[in-house]
Formats: sequence, structure tokens, C-alpha cells
Amino acid sequence: MENIYSLKGRGSIFFKLFFTAGLISVIAELIKMKTIPLGSFGKIIILPMLFAMVIGTLITPDALGKFFGSLKKLCGDEEVKLSGDIVSLILLFLGIKLGISAGPNILKVMEAGPALILQEFGNLGTIVIGLPVALLVGMKREAVGATVSICREPTLGLISENYGINSPEGMGVMGTYIVGTVFGTIFFGILASLASNLNIHPYALAMACGMGSGSMMTASSQTLAETIPLMRDEILAYSATSNIMTSITGLYMDLFIGLPLVNKLYNFFSKLFFKNK
Repeated sequence: MENIYSLKGRGSIFFKLFFTAGLISVIAELIKMKTIPLGSFGKIIILPMLFAMVIGTLITPDALGKFFGSLKKLCGDEEVKLSGDIVSLILLFLGIKLGISAGPNILKVMEAGPALILQEFGNLGTIVIGLPVALLVGMKREAVGATVSICREPTLGLISENYGINSPEGMGVMGTYIVGTVFGTIFFGILASLASNLNIHPYALAMACGMGSGSMMTASSQTLAETIPLMRDEILAYSATSNIMTSITGLYMDLFIGLPLVNKLYNFFSKLFFKNK
């Protein structure tokens, strides 16, 4: 079995990838955190990590790399492929950090009681809201995979096992997964900043940050913590614990409730939208 982290014959690829990542990080930190005032509505906080995501997306071979050959030499297809494997490794360190954040505040987290479990039902919102929209724009069975959840790794496995990754449902879940990977961190980082301006308890917002995606959770929880600095530790603890709970229970929610529900609603809405087709 090939060792994806082996340097043998790929030293230059590793060097260019980490050099590019380091350079982007420096640029993002130089830009610093930006605050956009919204008057009586509050403010939007944009963290350096979001700038890093945008820059990283722009320099890929399918973006500005198409027009600038020098960029493609620095960040080509091989570097992009390796970056996906490296992310899996880096997320291990993120998991350790999440556990360390939640540990000292475990008693405060336990005070939330069943809320951490019941908030899983919020994940069904992707079905109730997203499915009709997907059908309206012309999707068929792809909508089932695309809207059963926010489509992170556990959902990819679930849809792959039930329908096959090359099925219409598989194409749908992959589409949402890819879009979430590219834009999810940016979207949730800004959404958390906007949500903090609403009259919602910070603990509820912190639990909402834990959606089963390490990168999205980090962007939204860090933004929320910057917006409400007096509750920073509690926010990070709640979001980290919620993220772990979602990773564990989210799969069963999708399997036993989400998937049957999205299929029933698909049959119902498809009769309305496609009755003349």
C-alpha cells in the first residue's frame, strides 16, 4: 500500500506545498482581522483564516493558475492532490486542540444537558429547506444526496454504501461536499459574525458552530469568540463538544431519520414539480 506521506521522489512537491501554505499564512496574518460595521445590526468580523482560504482557492490550477504559468509551477495538480491528504493529518492536531479546549470547561458543557443531543435535529434543516430549492433548479435524485445533510465525510460514506458514489445520489453528495470544502469555511465564518448580532444566547450559537466539520467549526467558533471575547473559553468549549457529538451522532441521525425523510419528501415534491414531465 502506498504511503501518501512518503517523501520518496516527491520532496519538491512537499516543499512547494508547505512553502505556499506558509506564504499564504504570512500574507493572511499581515492583512489581520477586519471588522465591517453594519450600523445598528452590529458588525462582521473576518478572520485571517478566511483570507487564507480565499487566497488558497485563487492560486489553484483551475483558478488563476490557468492564466499564470508561474502559479501553476508553484501550486500544480500534484500539490493540490497532496494537500487533501495533508489536511487529514492536520485535522488530528485540530482534534487534540478541541479536546483540550473542552476538557477544562466540561462541567459548564454538561450544564447544557440534552440540548447538545437535541440540537442534532437542526441538521434536518438542510432537507426541509434545501430539497425544494434543489428540485426547483432542476436536480432530480442528485437532490437526495445533496441535501440529506451538510455532507461531510460520514455522509459521503453513508451515501456511497447505500447508492454508490457514481450514482445520482453520490454525485449530489459529492457536489455539496466539494462546495462546502471550498466555500463552507468562508460562509460559516461570516454567518457566525452576523448571528452574534441577534438576540440568541451565545451558548446556543456556540453549539450551532459544531456542525461536524473541523474547518467550518473553527472558522465560525473563532469568529464568534472574537465577537464575544468575555465568553471566549465557554464558546470554544461548547462548539468543540458539539462538533464531536455531531461527528458521532450525526451519522445515525442521517441513517435513521435524515435519509428516510429526504426520500419521502423527494417523492412528495417530485410529484408536484415534475408532474408534467
